[in-house]
Amino acid sequence: MASSKKVIMREEWEKRLNHIRIRKEEMNKLVMNFLVTEGYAEAVAKFRMETGTEPDMDVAMIMDRMAVKEAVQCGNVEDAIEKVNDLNPEILDTNPELFFHLQQQRLIELIRNEKIEEALEFAQEELAPRGEENQSFLEELERTVSLLVFKDVSNCPVRELLDISQRLKTANEVNAAILTSQSHEKDPKLHSLLKMLIWAQNQLDEKATYPRIKDFLKATLENPAV
Repeated sequence: MASSKKVIMREEWEKRLNHIRIRKEEMNKLVMNFLVTEGYAEAVAKFRMETGTEPDMDVAMIMDRMAVKEAVQCGNVEDAIEKVNDLNPEILDTNPELFFHLQQQRLIELIRNEKIEEALEFAQEELAPRGEENQSFLEELERTVSLLVFKDVSNCPVRELLDISQRLKTANEVNAAILTSQSHEKDPKLHSLLKMLIWAQNQLDEKATYPRIKDFLKATLENPAV
């Protein structure tokens, strides 16, 4: 049975794309939004000088946010909590899940540094009461404490909690919460645009055969299969 899809050849497709005009100012705003949201303070200042594009957040605020994120990434969770409270005490007061995850990360760091007695005391005094109030917190606490059962952590089923990726996960959660408190979107607009592009391409796949984007980083097209 012949396909009912419309076939659009590469030459015609590229001609259509070339007719699309995007103002450089709009592209610069997208780039600046990405730099601000991801916290590249030095790049924000440099890009501002080069293009005249104004950031929607003061560079000092970006640096303060990155100081918190970097503290978590380095395992200095107590310092990170202190910095968050200096920025805005309501962030942790109104976000019990974030505060629990920060405290959980503190426990993980104690276990990582083999401070077993201190870890058990911290878990009992700071995290157990929160686990009694929230089932998901209790499950997370039990997973974390299970790290203490294994002498060889490589055999522990939750050994990923000791991975650097766990620090990054917590750091990104804190970063998002600070951005929200500052009335700023949590994710760069470029991420949303990319998701929309992928969705639109998947929708178009059902109706036409055309040069799809095969590499979003390089923006390369593949020839349509006729």
